Amino acid sequence: MSKVFTHPLERWQHRFNIDGYLFGEQPNAYLASQQQHLMPGTALSVADGEGRNSVWLAKQGLQVDAFDFSSNAVHKAHQLAATHLVQVNFHCSDWQSFNWPRAHYDNVVGIFFQFAGPDQRAQLFARMDAALKPGGVMVIQGYSTAQLKFNTGGPGELDHLYDEALMRTSFPGYEVKDLQTYEAEVSEGSAHNGMSGLVGFVAKKPMA
Repeated sequence: MSKVFTHPLERWQHRFNIDGYLFGEQPNAYLASQQQHLMPGTALSVADGEGRNSVWLAKQGLQVDAFDFSSNAVHKAHQLAATHLVQVNFHCSDWQSFNWPRAHYDNVVGIFFQFAGPDQRAQLFARMDAALKPGGVMVIQGYSTAQLKFNTGGPGELDHLYDEALMRTSFPGYEVKDLQTYEAEVSEGSAHNGMSGLVGFVAKKPMA
């Protein structure tokens, strides 16, 4: 197994230990394009990295919690929030240790967090679902299986990638607002750059 998965914290601490922002300072393009579906109130940004998505969410007037397991990333996220004059409640935590409050968030956002294989992913999705309020909105962007031919980012492991069936079965009963598989040029810092195979998913949790 590659170092990507055997020593993930060591790898990401090293990758984030650079001048500037590894994934840039702008929000993920798919997230920004789905602004109209976001609910007012609270949001959680999962595996938030250097803060580009949580800071953007805060700029939309949301009360935002965010976590990442890299202290280097979280330090830079604090700096980005200060630059944009917004407040984000950042936590340095992996997803297993994060205190997932039940039915707390109006929005749960996960962007390119494909470190989890099928078993861990099912657990992570279940925690995201439990943390979302009934009637809340789930936003997920990830690499599709087509990403293997592009090699412009992502884990490079087939079972870590997404398709539309996975999204639907992982969040049964949700009202799908947007679900698309597409290819597009991604320009997010030096780490996500070039033509990419993508899946976007936005859905509303049922009220009961």
